[in-house]
Amino acid sequence: MSDLSRPSGPKIIAIANQKGGVGKTTTTINLAAALAERGQRVLVIDLDPQGNASTGLGIGLDSREFTTYELLLEDIDLNDVILKTETENLYIVPATVDLSSADLDLLSNEKRSFLLHDALRQTQMDSFGFNYILIDCPPSLNLLTVNAMIGAHSVLVPLQSEFFALEGLSQLMLTIREVRQSGNKELRIEGVVLTMYDRRNNLSQQVEQDARDNLGDLVFKTMIPRNVRVSEAPSFAMPVLAYDTQSKGAKAYRELATELLKNNELTPQEVQHV
Repeated sequence: MSDLSRPSGPKIIAIANQKGGVGKTTTTINLAAALAERGQRVLVIDLDPQGNASTGLGIGLDSREFTTYELLLEDIDLNDVILKTETENLYIVPATVDLSSADLDLLSNEKRSFLLHDALRQTQMDSFGFNYILIDCPPSLNLLTVNAMIGAHSVLVPLQSEFFALEGLSQLMLTIREVRQSGNKELRIEGVVLTMYDRRNNLSQQVEQDARDNLGDLVFKTMIPRNVRVSEAPSFAMPVLAYDTQSKGAKAYRELATELLKNNELTPQEVQHV
């Protein structure tokens, strides 16, 4: 049961980009692990029907009896759907391919855009004591992504260091603006994080310069390098911080977590206009 009058709970961040292959799920997994390593209690909501965040955090298909589908569409006990991962302080609501039909099932629900918002604000959620909830959105601007943005306080955008990277942001920014007008006027941009960055590559440097020129302080100082250990870690069902704790990728995600925590201590929770 949702109690919309209760005091604010954990900080909820939707990690979104309608383009696939930009490091969205990788960022969700490893930022969550880095925050957990800093002593934060973190919940990952796997809202992508591919379920890659669930796999990457070691939750096998046979362990996904209840998923984000039930969280959205059924009155399920949170103790049944929130699973502990191998990483201390890190929990997940997993996903399966069943979630791919959720868009159709949501259409008939009059509160279809607010289901995740209400699910994450149940009074039962207080007992878990989460500091952060990270939502891994699907690589499309569908009803699931809208649910994430209406349920979140902010949006973090992974941006791959490649040609046309910034052009792909325009539709996402338009969606954020529409969500502000229709369902979540407090939604703000948490920041844009450059992923798969290669300092030796002139294109990466140009994308960085363009991003900082166009978006200013919205771009995180921390950049995630192209790193083979980051790419390998999901196949071993663990964050790179556990797979190779001294790798450049692990160090970068620790720096990103530190920057995020610092920003949330110092930045007023006010809307940053796109």
